[in-house]
Amino acid sequence: MASVLELSEKLKNGSATAVSLAEESLAKIEATKDLNAYISVLGERALAKAAESDKRRAEGKALGALDGIPVAVKDNMCLTGTRTTAASKILENFVAPYTATALEKLEGAGAIIVGKTNMDEFAMGSSNETSYFGPVKNPLDATRVPGGSSGGSAVAVAAGTVPCALGSDTGGSIRQPAACTGVVGLKPTYGRVSRYGLLAYASSLDQIGPFGTTVADCATLLGAICGVDPHDNTTSSRPVEDFSAKLDAGIKGKVIGVPKEYFGDGLDKECKAAIEGMLQKMEKEGATLKEVSLPHISYAVSSYYIIATAEASSNLSRYDGVRYGYRSKDARKLFDLYAKSRSEGFGKEVQRRILLGSYVLSAGFYDAYYVQAQKVRRLITDDFNKAFENCDVIASPAMPGLPLKCGMNESDPMAVYLSDIYTVSLNLSGLPGVSVPCGMAGGLPVALQWIGKPFQEADLLSVAAATESLNK
Repeated sequence: MASVLELSEKLKNGSATAVSLAEESLAKIEATKDLNAYISVLGERALAKAAESDKRRAEGKALGALDGIPVAVKDNMCLTGTRTTAASKILENFVAPYTATALEKLEGAGAIIVGKTNMDEFAMGSSNETSYFGPVKNPLDATRVPGGSSGGSAVAVAAGTVPCALGSDTGGSIRQPAACTGVVGLKPTYGRVSRYGLLAYASSLDQIGPFGTTVADCATLLGAICGVDPHDNTTSSRPVEDFSAKLDAGIKGKVIGVPKEYFGDGLDKECKAAIEGMLQKMEKEGATLKEVSLPHISYAVSSYYIIATAEASSNLSRYDGVRYGYRSKDARKLFDLYAKSRSEGFGKEVQRRILLGSYVLSAGFYDAYYVQAQKVRRLITDDFNKAFENCDVIASPAMPGLPLKCGMNESDPMAVYLSDIYTVSLNLSGLPGVSVPCGMAGGLPVALQWIGKPFQEADLLSVAAATESLNK
């Protein structure tokens, strides 16, 4: 499917209607259903919303660039009257009674939500193989995973069913699947987008963000969904910017930080060559490359999994079989109700992380693990702050190699955990990051991750746009 801006132009000049775009999107979803990118397809609802969009446009009241554009959203965001499952058996039949703020803003801008996308269960995973509804397939190579946990949203865009989509990013869950499927994925600064209505995994790490066919698509989508929200007191009161304003600024005069810790032995040689090739192109365009250091970054993955699982064990305690969600039919006593409902309703990966989180929060280990992880989090944030004193943006791989082979979540879960080695530090520090294709290796796309200063998404996206232009 064409980009958001291309489709918006078609709507303006009358060569397409919102209804025709919705019908095209729904037809492509049906044609690519073997990819298993969607859990729920909202055809009837989407066509009704599209008809409303066409009526507004006919009356000269179009709402902007997103009005009439088909969009997919990850199935951990509540949308009134639709199933919101988080890809888990425990919420298989849960119908949301309210709408997430990000989706409310999205529809307020006229976007047409055509479906809820598949994901790793409760956003726990990096392969999109832990979903109760089955794995999502990578349209570029069926033997490899599409990345997770927002793999369904990434595949929805990569397969051309929609020009853009929303995902959530707790440790790389937007940027990593974007890298695996060759699309653009943006994790905004923590607090830029409201988390109200997002089913929580790890509240201090989670952030909603866009996938797009182009960098400009992500800029447009971010502008629609961000802003302060009285329902979420972690949102920033900063005014919403025009994130598209600097997309043509280029990179002349920019100082690009290159962390020496990110380009060592753990990075695949072909991927490293593609990334370094792009950095050399940017240097020829007038950018300056400068080595920086992030000395505590080697502790990022371990501290991330301690903090994330601790928060998950707390957040997921609400799924107890009492108030909503799956309830075991075999329970006879209160303890059985809790134990059976949770063991039958949660998948293995979710259970594993709840157990780990409960362990690190227990009385004997809280100080030894959780408190130490929070101290490391502070050190990592300080490392980034110091690095940004000497550069405008930081260049990083998005992944240590090509997308993992299918089945590794079972055979080698540690390898799957380590695939987020370059992304989790941004969630720990709250920084924005964008994954954008920069070359090829082994017939598959390689992505460059750009890391920006807090709330400097406009500058970050201008660098990503330059990367996109040089990659053509």
